[in-house]
Order: sequence, then C-alpha cells, then structure tokens
Amino acid sequence: MSQALIWAAGGTGFTFLMTTLGAAMVFLFRGEINMKIQRVFLGFAAGVMIAASVWSLLIPAINEAEKAGGIGWIPAAGGFVLGILFLLLMDQLLPHLHAGSSEPEGMTSSWKRTTLLVMAVTLHNIPEGMAVGLAFAMAAQNMGMEAGAAAAFALALGIGIQNFPEGAAISLPLRQEGIPTWKAFLYGSLSGIVEPVFGILVVLVAGGIQPLMPWLLSFAAGAMMYVVVEELIPEAHLGEHSNVGTLGVMVGFLIMMILDVALG
Repeated sequence: MSQALIWAAGGTGFTFLMTTLGAAMVFLFRGEINMKIQRVFLGFAAGVMIAASVWSLLIPAINEAEKAGGIGWIPAAGGFVLGILFLLLMDQLLPHLHAGSSEPEGMTSSWKRTTLLVMAVTLHNIPEGMAVGLAFAMAAQNMGMEAGAAAAFALALGIGIQNFPEGAAISLPLRQEGIPTWKAFLYGSLSGIVEPVFGILVVLVAGGIQPLMPWLLSFAAGAMMYVVVEELIPEAHLGEHSNVGTLGVMVGFLIMMILDVALG
C-alpha cells in the first residue's frame, strides 16, 4: 500500500509540476495566447485524454476484472457511467467560468471572475489526477510486471505534456485581466494541485478495497471523456477555420497511443 502511495504521489506530482511550469510562462510572455494556438492546445489535450481513457484506463479495467474471474465489461461500463454522472454533478454544482465565455456555469455565487476561470480548469484536472494515481497504484500492486510501470509512466508523461500549455492558458489570461504576475502564476499552478490530491485519495480507496480497482479505472475514464466532449472539443472548434483544433485532437490521440503501446 505504501509503495502504491509513493508511486501515485510521484506520478501526480510530475503532472502538477508540468502545470506549474506552464503557469510560469506568465513571467516570460505578456501577450494573450493566439486563439489558433489555443485551439491546437485544447484539441491536443482532448486527443491525449481520449487515448488515455481507452488504453490506460478502460482496457486495464476490463483486464483486471477478467483476471479476478469477473465479467470485464460490467465494471468498465458501470464505472464509466458513474464517472460521467460524477462530472455532470460537479459541473452543475461547482461555480466556474470557461475562457471566452461571459456566463458562469454551476450554482450562483459571488466568486470573482478569476476564481471562476481557475475553477473551470481545476474541475477537469480531477479525473486526470485519478487516472495517473490509479495507473501507478496498479503498477505498484503488480510488482515485477515492468509493462504496468511503463504504462503508468507513459500516462503521466502524456498528461504532463498537455498540462504544460494548460498552465499557461490559465496564468496568461489572468495576467491580461489585471491580476499581478505572481498571483496569476500562483492561480495557474494551484489549478493542478487537485491532481495529486485526488490521485492519492483514489489510491487509498483502491488499496482498501481491491475489487474496486476496475470500477475506479473506468470511473476516471468516464469523467475524462465527459470533460473532452463537454468542454475541450467544443472550445477547440470555436470560430472560423477550426480544423486546427481537429488536427490537435488527432496529434494528441496519436502521441498518447504511441506512448502507451510503445512503453507499455
């Protein structure tokens, strides 16, 4: 159990670090991110998350369930639906504001616009943290199986790569809204803190009740797919000539698939 926690903390710590490094771009650049580049980043993140949901979460969930003598698709489908419902509920309850939008979503609150912008990204970092934490926990539980560890590292690398532009995409717009540079950096960095928090929490649950692992893996997949379809892909296709967003999805999917298959 302690080994699983250490591995999960290391994996989610890396993805959090990548968000922080991205947020640090606010010290180097002053201007706004070009919308075309922003669409590429959003599409790339969507592609990474789609591939990770399939190769790093759903397929291992099915394999784990069948290895335990169960029917593979039941926890895969059940957990997937529960993950969607969880993010749907969070989306309805948690006040947040997507970049480029003027109307906040979730429950009515008196939170500032900057807080609402940060909460939007924080919300979709939750399933990413769960996914990376679970992948490392599963690798630690299957000690001696190098493929599991390599697959977990591949997932952390893929999520980390897309977290870098994500951190910049938070801190730079906040700086444009008049927030001091250091505070914009802090907000951008802290948006990723939920990844190690939820990554470790989910490992504690999975370690206590081992049969839950397939359900938790597919739960994270469902939550990530909800974020992709509800937020990332629509925002990647805003405006004219949105094919750059489509190409971003394809590239992100391809890179994550290669990382998972080559390293796993």
